[in-house]
Amino acid sequence: MTQKITVIRGDGIGPEIMDATLYVLDKLNVGLEYEDADAGLVALEKHGDLMPASTLESIARNKVALKSPLTTPVGGGFTSINVSLRRHFDLYANVRPAHTFPNTKSRFDNVNLVTVRENTEGAYLAEGQEVSADGETAFSGTRITRKGSERIVRYAFELARSTGRKKVTAVHKANIIKSTSGLFLAVAREVAANYPDIEFQEMIVDNTCMQLVMRPEQFDVIVTTNLFGDIISDLCAGLVGGLGLAPGANIGENAAIFEAVHGTAPDIAGQGKANPCALLLAAAQMLDHIGQPENAERLRKAIVATLEAKDSLTGDLGGNGNTMGFAQAIASRL
Repeated sequence: MTQKITVIRGDGIGPEIMDATLYVLDKLNVGLEYEDADAGLVALEKHGDLMPASTLESIARNKVALKSPLTTPVGGGFTSINVSLRRHFDLYANVRPAHTFPNTKSRFDNVNLVTVRENTEGAYLAEGQEVSADGETAFSGTRITRKGSERIVRYAFELARSTGRKKVTAVHKANIIKSTSGLFLAVAREVAANYPDIEFQEMIVDNTCMQLVMRPEQFDVIVTTNLFGDIISDLCAGLVGGLGLAPGANIGENAAIFEAVHGTAPDIAGQGKANPCALLLAAAQMLDHIGQPENAERLRKAIVATLEAKDSLTGDLGGNGNTMGFAQAIASRL
């Protein structure tokens, strides 16, 4: 039985790492059929729209998408397409695993945690953004809801229970931001009471960041609001060797998008230098999601074995290999 997924090749190095990832998935023989869809600068050039209606229709129809990085301007320009996709499909759970891999630049050998980030509200909603006429004052509102907090915390506990993890840490700033962060923490405590089999811990965000760089092994599942989750998940990627090893899943009730969370790296685009591991690990998350955990584990083990062998590694991992050569080395170990 085949399953069709939407494939978004993205900008910059996106097409290269997508080609490498699809090569490995084809060798894995998991019964996937690909429906290409455009987004980002490529879509703007071809369709005059950063996010064409046909792409949204494809994701809605297939319910699963694999996505390479898309260009997001800093400080101005168009709204982040990633944020727009999350809101459009109500992809409320951003799931970012961080796991130590061999022969990387990681400073730790014992990291194995997951950050579960609320993906649709909080600071990223940025209601009422405005800058005063004189350019001296800027304002942006933040909104947290009981519904949004409850479903993300429940997702974290269900994830912990279904994957055999033992602890959930709710990260907040309720000591200072008593309204929005306070509501999130209060709801987290209420939800935690329904999961007596899972240890519950609450931790202020600044202390969390310190603890992560001192003793990351103490964490299992971290659940938090949008902005804090964005920062913490990248910090966790730094613990295990960088964003080249950081996958991400965006999960909603009716759709899911799996992605490499790093940028488009236009400075090396088209040169075969890009590390495809983040997108390959996102593909493993996708296989878990569609009910193929055995194949997801086969893929992860092949990546680990290739890293252990230092076979065709890309430059960021200390090797001299290229993108497709690295993918071929991984495929040979499936």
